Amino acid sequence: MIIELTAHDFAALLNGTAPADTRLVSDSAIAPPEVLEMLAKIAIAVGAEFTPCAWIIVEDGEIVGLCSIIRMPENGEIHIGYGVAPSRERRGYVTRAIAQLLEWARKDPRVTLVSADTGVENIASQRVLERNGFIRTKERIDPEDGLVICWQAVAL
Repeated sequence: MIIELTAHDFAALLNGTAPADTRLVSDSAIAPPEVLEMLAKIAIAVGAEFTPCAWIIVEDGEIVGLCSIIRMPENGEIHIGYGVAPSRERRGYVTRAIAQLLEWARKDPRVTLVSADTGVENIASQRVLERNGFIRTKERIDPEDGLVICWQAVAL
């Protein structure tokens, strides 16, 4: 299940504690501290104009991952990113979380399109998007990640 993240929740995660009624994965971090800091800053910027914009992925009370809008929505398009703790990969958690995110997006009149990028080598992430009806639209070179595949799903 996905649960909206607040600035207070990000602060808790950055301090190594779990937001209320959840617990952290005990054997691996959900994301490195620098990634959490970056996502918290993005959530502040995006959240000033568009909320919700960040969620924790929770399974059986445990925070197993994160998903968020990673840039300012434009013309009805939200661009998402997501990740899961390495010890919780390949269990379907992200596939279910992205399905819930799409369900929310399809009910929100501000959203008409959901997009995401995956590394060309990241087959697991590509499968998450395919299972949720995303269509591969093109490839591009990202300054930080190199060659990425661009995906879209209609949210109407």
